[in-house]
Amino acid sequence: MDWHAWHNAYDIPDSYFGQRLALVQHRIRLALDTAPPGPLTAVSLCAGQGRDLIGALADHPRRSDVRARLVELDERNVTAARGAAAAAGLSGVEVVAGDASLTDHYAGLVPADLVLVCGTLGNIADADVERTLDHCTQLCRRGGTVVWTRNRKAPDLVPQVCAWLEERGFERLWVSDPRLMPGVGAHRFTGEPRPLARGERMFTFVGYDTLRRGTAGGSRQTTST
Repeated sequence: MDWHAWHNAYDIPDSYFGQRLALVQHRIRLALDTAPPGPLTAVSLCAGQGRDLIGALADHPRRSDVRARLVELDERNVTAARGAAAAAGLSGVEVVAGDASLTDHYAGLVPADLVLVCGTLGNIADADVERTLDHCTQLCRRGGTVVWTRNRKAPDLVPQVCAWLEERGFERLWVSDPRLMPGVGAHRFTGEPRPLARGERMFTFVGYDTLRRGTAGGSRQTTST
């Protein structure tokens, strides 16, 4: 899978990815609108080219309040994200080239006010979905928001994603209409964040194409927003 060329679909507004991007950006803006005054932090797992967060921040009134870290493995996407952040004048956005599944990449910036898990949950095994959501209790600040995505192809895991989050103290703010194939959700953390467990791997990136074939091959840890 060419994860750089894969981003071209975002340029088609009516495409699956164009629709998903619009929904995610809207939820990011709402999270920023309702966040308390003062400095804010954000982290993005498997950030791709950062189109969701960078696009939402570019014209948002609170853009200068946000310090963000985007973690992405594909060097071409890292270059694109850094260029987009610079073009938008977002000096507080840092793009890290690395394996987004490793907890060490988020040290010093979590628990964060905004956690993006977009383009990840559909590319990993169900057990790793739950494991990643469990780690969100380390990544997200009390009162912070997790914005996540998961496709609704059968079997639809979106209800289970909601259940796993809510079992861990996340309050459902919004989930996209089940009739839409892109599943997008936003949950607010009502619990107390756990300390970040350094040196852990939250998931193994398999890829939706491999998952569809029912195989366990591949260990690539990058995807797109």
